[in-house]
Amino acid sequence: MQLVCPAGNLPALRAAVDAGADAVYAGFRDQTNARAFPGLNFSDNELRDGIAYAHAHSRKVFLALNTYPDSTRLTHWHTAVDKASESGCDAIIAADMAVLDYAARTHPQLPRHLSVQGSATTGPALRYMHERFGIARAVLPRVLSIQQVERLCERAPVPLEVFAFGSLCIMVEGRCQLSSYVTGASPNRHGVCSPARFVRWEEQDDGRRTVRLNNVLIDRFEPAEPAGYPTVCKGRFQVAGEIHHALEEPTSLNTLDLLPRLIKAGVAALKIEGRQRGVAYVTSVTRTWRDALDRYREDPDNWQPDPRLQRTLAAHAEGHQTTLGPYHRRWH
Repeated sequence: MQLVCPAGNLPALRAAVDAGADAVYAGFRDQTNARAFPGLNFSDNELRDGIAYAHAHSRKVFLALNTYPDSTRLTHWHTAVDKASESGCDAIIAADMAVLDYAARTHPQLPRHLSVQGSATTGPALRYMHERFGIARAVLPRVLSIQQVERLCERAPVPLEVFAFGSLCIMVEGRCQLSSYVTGASPNRHGVCSPARFVRWEEQDDGRRTVRLNNVLIDRFEPAEPAGYPTVCKGRFQVAGEIHHALEEPTSLNTLDLLPRLIKAGVAALKIEGRQRGVAYVTSVTRTWRDALDRYREDPDNWQPDPRLQRTLAAHAEGHQTTLGPYHRRWH
């Protein structure tokens, strides 16, 4: 099972490789990827340097081109595909059919992974993407139950990758409209939820902090209360006279307990979310999952989740909480 880890910049890429990632995923410093935060991602030269470092350690680099271009900007994505091929990327991660089609026709030797933004959750959808665009792998959305993942592993024509740890998205990925509703800027087309230019933090006289997105109040924090990056889905709102996390609490997906089941199902790769996170996060989380995978390989029959590893992951969780999310559903 491959461990695929985030690289928001060159130091994070090197940290992931050094900590035991089998592959890293990165993006250009533009809107072709879904983490287009200011100060994040790679220039052309930085990507080439990162690929050289990864390949020198026998690791792989996947380039995320996973947003949806409009017709007037499609050539920017075409250029990004060209650069991915020229720089020696081991695969691109794409969602839009026009991007996949261009890559398949122009650079057939460049492996194509279907992004989680492609929202493929059925066998027929995966077969279509494989037959039409020759995808070599598909990343499954984080809204699926473990039973659904197991059934897809049986029926999918390509290897499957699932998210193992990181921010939990409750939406049908690639179709989220919450940030668009508040800001007018689509995360699926402009590369980021809650664009930084719309975020405003305010310090209150009593020490509390409020955060607004495009002047819409989405949360208020007590003086000592931890606060993550503000997104609409994880804000607190007044519903039926009560103020609470109406859509989703700030928790992180953590599938460590499910590792044996995912391996037995035939999942090809585990993905760690967090290109927007720092080097310390990448190093610690990558090393933790490398340890868990190595221990399972050495003695699969007696493998148990290590409380020490779970504590390490919990320390890096959003809101300092972890969850199995949709994986815990009992229904089929």
